[in-house]
Amino acid sequence: MFTHVDHIGFVVADVDAAVAHYRAAFGMEEWERISLPERHADIAVARLGDTLLELIAPTSEEASFARFLREKGAGIHHIAYRVDDIAAAMADLRARGVPLIDKEARPGIHNTLVAFVHPKAGAQGVLIELVQHQHGHAEGSTHP
Repeated sequence: MFTHVDHIGFVVADVDAAVAHYRAAFGMEEWERISLPERHADIAVARLGDTLLELIAPTSEEASFARFLREKGAGIHHIAYRVDDIAAAMADLRARGVPLIDKEARPGIHNTLVAFVHPKAGAQGVLIELVQHQHGHAEGSTHP
């Protein structure tokens, strides 16, 4: 089902401060900024080999990440696994009795479709995201 790790999502209080830290501490200079006002989130992404690091800051209390940040503080929020066919992966998970948060896949960044698996679904409390890259998306590109 999973082809490889697509990205790791980190919730942070301030994207600019988090990017500055990654630059100073780890020498990661190349970051793309993405504003998602409809999801009340500010994001920065950087490629590390084949995996994307995603820094996510809520921009209002309406953001799904705001509660996480308030209750748990900054840290790893989710791990995303790439799948070839998200609808088939979701159907397979449902058939196995694995609860999903999303009933249908929805648009993600970088021309992807995404869906989340419930963190209490045997994933040891880790929120799992399924990611399907749609045709026409250049592998490894971080540009939307």
